[in-house]
Amino acid sequence: MQRRMLTKEEEAAAGEEMQVRKEDQEKINKFSTLHQKETRLEDELKAKQKEKEDLEEISMELELVDEEEKVPYKIGDCFVSLPQPEVLEMLSAATDSIDDEVSALKDRLDGIHEEMEGLKKILYGRFGRSINLET
Repeated sequence: MQRRMLTKEEEAAAGEEMQVRKEDQEKINKFSTLHQKETRLEDELKAKQKEKEDLEEISMELELVDEEEKVPYKIGDCFVSLPQPEVLEMLSAATDSIDDEVSALKDRLDGIHEEMEGLKKILYGRFGRSINLET
């Protein structure tokens, strides 16, 4: 096992142990909670974007189907045969709904990113290199 020599800065930082105040711990906990929310929302956003892509692909395929033909459309757990124009209309409404959800998710993520950046500035200002908040 090879030991690495500490630089003078690292030795000085190790020598001056920073006291973690209650407010600091609350900020660290808040950052951690925000990071977990960020990860969950990003996963949800990816799933919504994939769902939208799938709906758009289905819509393009259905445009090739004769307008008179009945198309199976899933509602809940069952399929209902509906006319092609009606199915296209329902797919368009579903796509619009997903667009609204994606927009709301992006807004929430922007708010979380802003709050996390603010906490990073405060915590790095207090603890310097002795804390790692990189996600």
